[in-house]
Amino acid sequence: MALTISSSPHSTVPLDTPTLMRRVCYCLIPGIATQWWFFGAGSLIQIALAVLTAYGAEALVLKLRGRRLSQLKDNSALLTAILIGIALPALAPWWLVVIGTAFAVIVAKQLYGGIGQNLFNPAMVAYVLLLVSFPLHMTSWLPPLELQLYPVTFADSVSAIFTGFTLDGFSPHQLRELADGSTMATPLDTLKTGFTQGHTYSEIINSPIFSDLAGIGWQWVNLAYLAGGLVMLRLKLISWPIPLAILASLLLFSFIGFLVTPDGTIGPILHLLSGATMLGAFFIATDPVSASTTFKGRLIYGALIGLLIYLIRTFGGYPDAIAFAVLLANMTVPMIDALTKPTTYGAAR
Repeated sequence: MALTISSSPHSTVPLDTPTLMRRVCYCLIPGIATQWWFFGAGSLIQIALAVLTAYGAEALVLKLRGRRLSQLKDNSALLTAILIGIALPALAPWWLVVIGTAFAVIVAKQLYGGIGQNLFNPAMVAYVLLLVSFPLHMTSWLPPLELQLYPVTFADSVSAIFTGFTLDGFSPHQLRELADGSTMATPLDTLKTGFTQGHTYSEIINSPIFSDLAGIGWQWVNLAYLAGGLVMLRLKLISWPIPLAILASLLLFSFIGFLVTPDGTIGPILHLLSGATMLGAFFIATDPVSASTTFKGRLIYGALIGLLIYLIRTFGGYPDAIAFAVLLANMTVPMIDALTKPTTYGAAR
């Protein structure tokens, strides 16, 4: 019997890489649809731009490297592009998604050797690059449609992305101010800003952007990505240790922090149902290339990400910490795998 040796991504399910990647993309649909429902069609346009850029950039690099263009069919560029499009504000300018996606494919993926060789999650590398380089554009999230004085239509989204203004002449910044001049765009933004201004947790959550559980819209977006993640677990597209460890670790540390300073830190439910928590736990941290590969290692890797999310959100300068937490954890994967590698029975460790 012949033994086939191949590079990552590895899966315990008898699926080829294109099928695996395509099914993960299908599981993102509930979250994307919920984002569209609460925040408008801008995210769909960002995803479309990212997909076009990803395939164009990957085709160019493959041509320059003398590789077959048939590698485009592995759908890895498609998944990376969708994750970048999801992560960007709905009305971010078109060139932002083009720069981020091209950097993810060319630098974070292809310069390392292509699929299976990258040390870091390409989508998160792109996100951090854009966040550090263009912080104003990357934090220009609009409030949910129900809080907007002038709801943004599909045509407005197209106009704002490509010209900087809606059909009525409003910029994304003006739309945020018109919605509620005292409220930031996301629940995590609002909490971070409120704490720095000396307000208590109980005072901040009276903002219109919050609902009974978490932020309006954001809680349902997170639940939709949770549903998609559970489908991936059911189909065995990913394994459970990483998402479980992330959510359990984040819940534990946020609960302890909330007990110690209930009016000075974010509550556990808000941590779980705000920002990109569920997207990160199920679709980003579980990347089969850059994540840990051993059972114990996955638990450690996931717990580390949960801890880093809590620490950065609580003490750092960025409200949502998923990208930074995942990239920092990616750095530790070689050491984690080396320390948790199973030992053959009877062999010296």
